[in-house]
Amino acid sequence: MLSDWRFLLSNCCGGVGSRHTKKWFQMQIMSLETGFYDMLGVKPNATPDELKKAYRKLALKYHPDKNPTEGEKFKQISQAYEVLSDSQKREVYDRGGEKAIKGGGSGGGFGSPMDIFDMFFGGGGRMHRERRGKNVVHQLTVSLEDLFNGATRKLAVQKNVICERCEGRGGRKGAVEMCMSCRGTGMQVRLHQLGPGMVQQVSTVCGGCQGQRISHKDRCKACSGRKILRQKKILEVHIDKGMKDGQKLVFHGEGDQEPELEPGDIIIVLDQRVHPVFTRQGENLTMTMELQLVEALCGFQKPVQTLDNRSLLITCHPGELIKPGDKKCVLNEGMPIHRRPFEKGRLIILFSVVFPTANFLPKHKLKELEHYLPAKSEAEQPESMDDDLYIYADLEDCDPARVRRSQYHYMVEDDYPSAGGVQCQTS
Repeated sequence: MLSDWRFLLSNCCGGVGSRHTKKWFQMQIMSLETGFYDMLGVKPNATPDELKKAYRKLALKYHPDKNPTEGEKFKQISQAYEVLSDSQKREVYDRGGEKAIKGGGSGGGFGSPMDIFDMFFGGGGRMHRERRGKNVVHQLTVSLEDLFNGATRKLAVQKNVICERCEGRGGRKGAVEMCMSCRGTGMQVRLHQLGPGMVQQVSTVCGGCQGQRISHKDRCKACSGRKILRQKKILEVHIDKGMKDGQKLVFHGEGDQEPELEPGDIIIVLDQRVHPVFTRQGENLTMTMELQLVEALCGFQKPVQTLDNRSLLITCHPGELIKPGDKKCVLNEGMPIHRRPFEKGRLIILFSVVFPTANFLPKHKLKELEHYLPAKSEAEQPESMDDDLYIYADLEDCDPARVRRSQYHYMVEDDYPSAGGVQCQTS
């Protein structure tokens, strides 16, 4: 830029150092476009600190949260500072004005007026913080066998991707014009009168551009100006041995895409179905095994089908008594430990014992059975077994309905004698 000025001065005004040259140079400076400088209220030779100070003052004054009706003013202030705060963009602007900036000579920008504001007043601009899209969470139902053996599952997901035809611009390169109905904000503000002297401000999506901020004639035909398209993607989910219910698998950068944003992640959350036999408790597997009384007393062998289709023969040798509620375990037959698949937890078995029904043996056989069982403990006998001192109580099944009926009849018959009813008068 300096060499261009020197060439013009040396050829048009008699050299760089002449009095006419200085006057001509000052006139040229004054004739350059100064709209962005005027917007910030500074001179064209303002220093970066002066630009920054001017922007801070105006941004606070015209911020949409403080002045909802000055959204366009705030946008213009931010655009002016965006250009003038960048030395390369400022040089382009000083040469050719705003047209040169729009013509593509300015390079990339901040993308949003709020980015510049955030850089000054908390949150940081894009240079100071990572801007990412939202993460997408999907639930994947798996079986306990999948978590035991490991598995690979395919999951179809829908995600937003940047339109390839317009490269996320919303329209053809160099031809995108902002919607004049909303002035490129995507929103329209209307005043709704609630009553005399009462007005409510209502913001609605612009009907002209449907919130896309692009003129209808310039919209991309593929994405209708939305800049993104909905696309189906097949994810291959690898489930490692020993993973747990609720565990998350993250596919980095596979989330929804948005222009000027780094894609978020797709997060897969494992949801384990209930298993009919086994329950997982950390690294252990638990199950319930039902035994007949003879098995609990005399030993047994019972097969158990494992989650990897092996058959374990659970063995209790004769003489090893199993009581109701007992817990036994088989080492190294629980769940594989995640990332240490050759190490496993325990298989814990909770036993329940089924007793025979009443009168399963004739009385003379009971004496024989009693002979083989441990002797009964003899209860302490009182000195006198007078019937007047003891009430003999028989055991009954605890049927709640039957108990209530018995209590009712007892109250009616013993405690509450029935009153005489109304007699029918006969002639």
